[in-house]
Amino acid sequence: MLRIGLTGSIGVGKSFVASVLAELGCQVLDADDTAREVVAPGSAGLEDVVAEFGDQILRADGTLDRSKLGTLVFENADRRAVLNAILHPYIIAQQDQRLREWEVQDPDGIAIVDAALMIESGGYKRFDKLIVVYCRPEVQIGRLMARNNLSRVDAERRISTQMSQEDKKKFADYLIDTSDGFEAARKRTEKIYGELTKELRLIEIVEPG
Repeated sequence: MLRIGLTGSIGVGKSFVASVLAELGCQVLDADDTAREVVAPGSAGLEDVVAEFGDQILRADGTLDRSKLGTLVFENADRRAVLNAILHPYIIAQQDQRLREWEVQDPDGIAIVDAALMIESGGYKRFDKLIVVYCRPEVQIGRLMARNNLSRVDAERRISTQMSQEDKKKFADYLIDTSDGFEAARKRTEKIYGELTKELRLIEIVEPG
């Protein structure tokens, strides 16, 4: 199985690219889904987060109030780093378990893990190839303002908390620019999928039967 990391900053169209890859037949895992799983009630991840941030981040039913937690860490880089240090090992372990299951089911397939902080966490190193999705800054700001009903100042503030797009692009094996709309992005994604299938065939030829 070919393991592919998919990443990009907020508002660049990464989820669209992931959906196209799923349509093309890839197994796709969204890290946001994994992040929710590892803080489910009774989980070790949730216990560790509560131990660090207090039980005020819990709802009455014992589930994590992601909004309250987000408020605590959003504009505090140190607290955000602490949260990521707690959760990333759980998230990566869960992803790796899913990848192993997929490999058993479909050893000749392509598995995609879609994660915004893949480069920052170092998790990208586990993958055969890395796809970075990006767009022009003005497009990113406009999309984020429209999607989340934010002012320009708030959109720029959210973007500033992440690694810059230019820095992320330096890690890429493949780049997908969504600046000119999603039809162009779809064509580029389909082209990369074709290249990945060729890569997979090469691996199959090289590996002993």
